[in-house]
Amino acid sequence: MKNNTSTKWFIISMMLISANLRLPITMMPPLINSIVKDVGMPQSMLGVLTAIPLLTFAAFSPIIVKIAKKLGNELTIFLLFTFLVIGSYVRVIPSTAALLIGTFLVGVGIDSGNVLMPAVIRDRMPLKMNVGTSLYTLSMLLVGAIGTITAGFLISHTSLKITISVLSSISIIALIFWIPNLKHNEIAHTNGDVLKTYKSVWKQNLGWLITFFFGLQSLIYYSIITWIPSLLISHGIPTVTASNLLTILQLTTLPFAFIVPAMAANDNSMKYLNIMLVLGYIFAPLGFLINTSNIPLVLIFVLLTGVGAGIAFNLSIVFFAKKTTNPYQTAEISGMAQSIGFVLAAIGPILSGYVQQRFQTWSAMIILFAIVATILASISFIISHKDNIQE
Repeated sequence: MKNNTSTKWFIISMMLISANLRLPITMMPPLINSIVKDVGMPQSMLGVLTAIPLLTFAAFSPIIVKIAKKLGNELTIFLLFTFLVIGSYVRVIPSTAALLIGTFLVGVGIDSGNVLMPAVIRDRMPLKMNVGTSLYTLSMLLVGAIGTITAGFLISHTSLKITISVLSSISIIALIFWIPNLKHNEIAHTNGDVLKTYKSVWKQNLGWLITFFFGLQSLIYYSIITWIPSLLISHGIPTVTASNLLTILQLTTLPFAFIVPAMAANDNSMKYLNIMLVLGYIFAPLGFLINTSNIPLVLIFVLLTGVGAGIAFNLSIVFFAKKTTNPYQTAEISGMAQSIGFVLAAIGPILSGYVQQRFQTWSAMIILFAIVATILASISFIISHKDNIQE
């Protein structure tokens, strides 16, 4: 009975932590005009607010793995998540410096959950990893999407300070709920002999394949959500409609938090996931090459692209757990993948914008997406047919 209660509490607290892994980023776009007006931040610097968390993820992911190795996963998440809480409220201070510093602290806190939560789920729910992984990604994506809408509503009825303060209160609740998990904190690999024989994922081909898979899906996703609205507007679709279509794309990814882990548990079903990935991330975006403002037709392309995005992201999380053999190894591959992956994520929108500007057409960017997605699908096929990472 105690174990059941402990597991239920872990699931609730895990979902609360996960809910804060996208929200602090996705709540910011609707606040841009208020940031320029109230904080006085130059328009040219607004892109930095997105780049800072992504680059923070890249820089700190390997460091967080090393900290967790010494302190334990649960304690490391707790300590670094306090940075997220502090950073969230530092952003309330009406100055550009406070906004940048706060965003950096938020990035550090988010990264602790990004890197370590898959390992904690594997450790605490070894027989129900699929369920834990599904709830982890669902909480992250759903609250992230809801946060964008809520931020837009709040900023239109209140102030910038109140909007940030209200949405950031969820992080305080999450931190409090996480405290009971500290009694389960364990330091991995206290046996010196194990450490001597441990083979790092950085030295294994499968580790690099999983890393590139995570990185390429991040590159495509962040590029799409950055530029697709502008592309649709250039086709004659109203700005509000283009924004709503992007929201629909994000919401379409949510069911795959359950579908992908369930199907990935069966090796025979992996081929169907790969086929859906090809349809969603290669052929669907090519539909945007059609210069049309026909909303039903564009909606089909948007929905299929959302399917591709949902499969790609959730497969990367599944690979972290399914292709590793212990919680520390899961944390290490998560840290490795996100370290390199988020560099690609930060480069993606910039590279896409450069290609569009260089060739003066959206077609070049879409074709670039299709090429990268083809490589992504090929890597997924290879990973699914390989054995686990060696210990």
